[in-house]
Amino acid sequence: QVQLVESGGGLVQAGGSLRLSCAASGSILSINVMGWYRQAPGKQRELVALITRGGRTNYADSVKGRFTISRDNAKNTVYLEMSSLKPEDTALYYCNADVTSFKLSIPVDYWGQGTQVTVSS
Repeated sequence: QVQLVESGGGLVQAGGSLRLSCAASGSILSINVMGWYRQAPGKQRELVALITRGGRTNYADSVKGRFTISRDNAKNTVYLEMSSLKPEDTALYYCNADVTSFKLSIPVDYWGQGTQVTVSS
């Protein structure tokens, strides 16, 4: 069994910064892509940023230049540094990981439970 646990969300004023963390644990053989998604009330879940095991990154246009995704492969952890936050960044942020476990030989998508980020104007 694999679990993803997010932390670091909270309430921040516009222009402020937050750092999200997501640690994967369990019977993990390897993790390829890790990423962050978000879902605001009444909206669909959307991609925020992705990072491959080798460090290649991809960002949504709306966060480019403000958010930075990184990972520590030894700790199976992905981070999201968010700066210059805007009220429209308010959402539930979910961690996602493409995990190959010792039990299964194919990668499986796992999701965290979500962490709330609220940006006040």
